[in-house]
Amino acid sequence: MNKLFGRKSSWENSNAFFLIVMDSVGIGEAPDAARFDDAGADTFGHIAGHMGGLHMPNMGKLGLSNIREIKGIQKTDHPMAHYTKMQEASNGKDTMTGHWEIMGLHIQKPFRTFPEGFPDELIQELKKRTGRDIIGNKPASGTVILDELGEQHMKTGALIVYTSADSVLQIAAHEDVVPLDELYQICETARELTLDERYMVGRVIARPFIGVPGAFERTPNRHDYALKPFGRTVMNELKDSGYDVIALGKISDIYDGEGVTEAIRTKDNGDGMTKLSETMDKNFNGISFLNLVDFDAKYGHRRDPQGYGEALEYFDKRLTEILDKLNSDDLLIITADHGNDPVHHGTDHTREYVPLIVYHTGIEEGKAIPLRETFADIGATISENFSIKMPEHGTSFLKNIIH
Repeated sequence: MNKLFGRKSSWENSNAFFLIVMDSVGIGEAPDAARFDDAGADTFGHIAGHMGGLHMPNMGKLGLSNIREIKGIQKTDHPMAHYTKMQEASNGKDTMTGHWEIMGLHIQKPFRTFPEGFPDELIQELKKRTGRDIIGNKPASGTVILDELGEQHMKTGALIVYTSADSVLQIAAHEDVVPLDELYQICETARELTLDERYMVGRVIARPFIGVPGAFERTPNRHDYALKPFGRTVMNELKDSGYDVIALGKISDIYDGEGVTEAIRTKDNGDGMTKLSETMDKNFNGISFLNLVDFDAKYGHRRDPQGYGEALEYFDKRLTEILDKLNSDDLLIITADHGNDPVHHGTDHTREYVPLIVYHTGIEEGKAIPLRETFADIGATISENFSIKMPEHGTSFLKNIIH
């Protein structure tokens, strides 16, 4: 196959594409933001303003402020990377919609969110099928709701059901009260119920915990039950053509394992960057696909611009190792899947452009890539590079980045 990037398998280190999704790091309101009640949203800009300027020298050198100027990050006359921003074409602003679009799909019917909790008919049916009462049924932080309802759960055996700004139904249970096998079976039942078009829930998540009141702790035994993508993605085509698709963080959950050849879990953003660095030492051909969820889950939804800004600066520090490890025919793509402006109203995602930074060591001077009108352009570019079947959506920008 006539690959433009990617090392031969005989080389010690044979990875080609490294794709980093900075979960929720938008770069300004999209043209249709008002339709999503997100007029004025600007995740990157508002965080930089709150911080009095962001210190991100690596992203600055790559050309972040050449996309649009970010306070504290100087625009460079000689960017290391090619750069632009992307507009989401699908009808939504959640994690699954953004990621599925990146890999070549177009979502017309958005996943549902439940800011007032789940409909009573769903809750009653879940109670009937599981034989357990249900408490909670509202949007909540996964740690806060344990402090609020954990003791009651332990006394009664009632399931703690809650949601978030994402399309997700989460079920928390103490491992000494509801055995893991039973919790997983309950979540499988909930997944079956929420496949109904009335609900359109993207994921059901088992959230087991341990401990005593005042000291509850979630365990690593979390399990996600996601919808499968409704069509074949670029990842499916890569896998079926013999390439590797290494899914880091929650990537495998987002695609329900479709097109994944190896799934590696991560604890947080720092661990994600460590696992990414470790994949660079492996002998494989294909893509290494990382989601950095902390930006969204720990800071965006919790409306914490200070923590968000510090996490962005930490990410930039960790980029040094990634950039230093890239070989001459590797490609690094840094982007996002939606916005989550921590100074915007509510706790929801925000409809924004996302940055697109594309770097390889052969770039003499980075240039502006034309504005991308769908995230699927990334998938199309990967497809052209590896000479696999092109997705129905997206236009490759490979010709813009090979010189």
